[in-house]
Amino acid sequence: MARMGSSTTGRRVRRQFSDEFKEGAVRLVLDEEKTVGAVARELDLTPSALGGWVRQARADRTKGKSGLMKEEREELARLRKENRELRLERDLLKKVSALFARDQR
Repeated sequence: MARMGSSTTGRRVRRQFSDEFKEGAVRLVLDEEKTVGAVARELDLTPSALGGWVRQARADRTKGKSGLMKEEREELARLRKENRELRLERDLLKKVSALFARDQR
């Protein structure tokens, strides 16, 4: 029996959820003490997606003692992007300087 939203490979189509929906689902787990699996079944979510939202919410609620807070995750993503760009620039400069040095001979 095929599930709604699944493709021929059996994988679900990637869905987008509003912040309000995520907060409500997390509230059911954290505040009403329902299990991740039960809430995921009720809301037709994957347990892994809901579990990720719950981990993030716990980190935010505990000010980072149980994981990275939202601001820290955003900063980490920004720093990783900047690091990637700096490495590309460095590699380009190495190649250009090698070409320049070779032409000077």
